[in-house]
Amino acid sequence: MAANPATVTNQRKAVALVSGGLDSMLAVKVIQEQGIHVEGINFFTGFCVEGHTHAIRKKDRDRPKRNNALWVAEQLGIKLHIIDVSEDYKDVVINPKHGYGANLNPCLDCKSFMVHGALEWLKKNNFDFMITGEVMGQRPMSQRKDTMPIVSEESGADDLLLRPLCARLLPETKPEREGWVDREPVSYTHLTLPTNTVTCRYRWW
Repeated sequence: MAANPATVTNQRKAVALVSGGLDSMLAVKVIQEQGIHVEGINFFTGFCVEGHTHAIRKKDRDRPKRNNALWVAEQLGIKLHIIDVSEDYKDVVINPKHGYGANLNPCLDCKSFMVHGALEWLKKNNFDFMITGEVMGQRPMSQRKDTMPIVSEESGADDLLLRPLCARLLPETKPEREGWVDREPVSYTHLTLPTNTVTCRYRWW
């Protein structure tokens, strides 16, 4: 099933949760190459401020001080919307419904919180669906086959949430059913990324 050709008038729009890591970067690139207009969203929680973290950790002091989400967006040529959720996020940290991970991190609740925030933004800005760079099995709490559907359900995103890097391991989403994106199995693709052209293995099965 091939994706519908995108035109100026009917081009579909996706919002991507952009962390600044490689996985979200690849997810955006995969969807961009199918003719989808992508914009990024990044939530400021008051935690995980990479430039600050590198500045205070001795082993990281020589690393470049930058906002990785902004850097990724610049390399991909997409607009990035940064939203301050630090006040609302406090309750997620203090009272996580699904408990904590290894380091008091509320992984599952955090992901649902972020996806719900992206869904609210999507509705306000008339976007069609959202994507993340999640890879099944990569995180022991939030990225398992039994917990990924929990995020879709509890966030309210349901089948508007597409995870391009492991989509074939999950129930079909609306963008796939409607033919907005191509669900045909792909084992390897060459993606031109900022510093070089890499061979990236991503799975849709």
